[in-house]
Amino acid sequence: VQLQASGGGSVQAGGSLRLSCAASGSTLRVNVFGWYRQAPGKQRELVALISSAGSPTYADSVKGRSTIFRDNLGNTVYLQMNSLKFEDTAVYYCNAIHYGRAYWGKGTHVTVSS
Repeated sequence: VQLQASGGGSVQAGGSLRLSCAASGSTLRVNVFGWYRQAPGKQRELVALISSAGSPTYADSVKGRSTIFRDNLGNTVYLQMNSLKFEDTAVYYCNAIHYGRAYWGKGTHVTVSS
């Protein structure tokens, strides 16, 4: 499975961005999608997960400001981020759990200026 993320960029605090990640290489529905992020000097952390059934889980830091969802076919995932804060600045990585294996995409940069 290959993951291609896009949608990062620079935005002012309070703004919005939508990240997307498309999975290819399998005709089967990806089990679990996740978004993680890594800020400079910090460990990679979970931002949000979505199950195959569409059930989301959010980190407390983004709860209420972000929405994770997947398309009807199930192999593209989106992360809508609103009310962005300076501390949301990080490289965001797409992750997929597919039949017991984990896959990572290349990161996409999100920079929030205060």
